[in-house]
Amino acid sequence: MPAALTEDDVVRAAGALVAAFAATDTEAYFAAFAEDATFVFHTEPHRLEDRAAYEALWRSWLDAGWRVLECRSTAARAQVLGSVGVFTHDVRTTVLTPDGSETTHERETIVFARRDSGALLAVHEHLSPAAPPTTSAQEGR
Repeated sequence: MPAALTEDDVVRAAGALVAAFAATDTEAYFAAFAEDATFVFHTEPHRLEDRAAYEALWRSWLDAGWRVLECRSTAARAQVLGSVGVFTHDVRTTVLTPDGSETTHERETIVFARRDSGALLAVHEHLSPAAPPTTSAQEGR
């Protein structure tokens, strides 16, 4: 029986995943996901049903000249719910595109589960745009 899942396990797995993304390290990034992982990205018209679908999309981005220049994770929280870990954070990402650099501010949820191999892998990722920051003028309304 595998060891009980801890918040530290979830934080380490998420940290490795985010670091691989920040480095545009395709191999390490996708190794962090289960083959049957699903993906919901606000930038895509439909859910990606498995890792292979996301890998195909990723390859199309790379072929177009896309790569990650910087990825900063803040406001991270790890939760353990039995044998499942949930990692949420705010993420500020700057990427290079054919049109230049672009920075996004998003919120992300990554769900992790131990697989038969004992590996802790991401089984679902959900990315949403972050609400714009409030200004002091808006706060007074």
